[in-house]
Amino acid sequence: MFSIGDFAKHGRVSVRMLRHYDETGLLTPAHVDRFTGYRTYEGSQLARLNRIIALKDLGFTLVQVGEILDEKVGVEALRGMLRLRQAELAASIVADQARLVGVEARLRTIEREGLMPSDDVVVKSVPAVRLAELSGLAASFGPEDVGPVIQPLYRELHRRLGAAGVVPSGPSVAYYEDAPDGVVVHAGVTVSCAPGAGDFEVVDLPGLERAATIVHRGSMDDVMPTGQALGRWIDDHGYRSTGYSRELYLECPDDRGQWVTELQEPISAR
Repeated sequence: MFSIGDFAKHGRVSVRMLRHYDETGLLTPAHVDRFTGYRTYEGSQLARLNRIIALKDLGFTLVQVGEILDEKVGVEALRGMLRLRQAELAASIVADQARLVGVEARLRTIEREGLMPSDDVVVKSVPAVRLAELSGLAASFGPEDVGPVIQPLYRELHRRLGAAGVVPSGPSVAYYEDAPDGVVVHAGVTVSCAPGAGDFEVVDLPGLERAATIVHRGSMDDVMPTGQALGRWIDDHGYRSTGYSRELYLECPDDRGQWVTELQEPISAR
């Protein structure tokens, strides 16, 4: 038999917590001295304590913990709950990180309002190009939503190109389309191969008769100020945008802060 203090030490919990579990009926001491009120526990009760702590740390309320324990949950069931909770927490962390990226991008945009040069915008036609591509769905056109989608797409596309023995014949091009639940992200690489050359789509992306273009230098996580400067230029010069900007990746070294990307936004006269 263990005193409550010894049982707490072996269970790696506090005495206060054990008393609370006793009061809620989750873990009743094996014996309570009717004269002193001292609680004592048996070693076998550590198994129930371990289950209580594991379930509580998985996010269950104490009421839910009691209901699960009454059903005599087994180790495999606990392992399944742990895997599910791990997946939920991982998804939550990714979502929180994406939100922080979005907030940081907005703050940088606010700080740089009016500082982005607009005389670097060039209106020109953009030729058609053949792309090998993979596509995915992003919740929005914001960098915080596009980044987690487009980066894995490009990693997988380059893996598949290598497996098929296809060598890119030009720079990468990303383009976007509206979808009912967000934005379709197309991650493409310029190629000269025929359709069916590998486990990827080969498409002929039409040219743009007229596009307002600007060069962005740095990570695409920081593209918002450049994109908004381009949007203001389009509005100030009597044009209207007719679609999402394409992204022509001119230089993509390992240091993303050194990237050079041309934004190509289709326009028409108002």
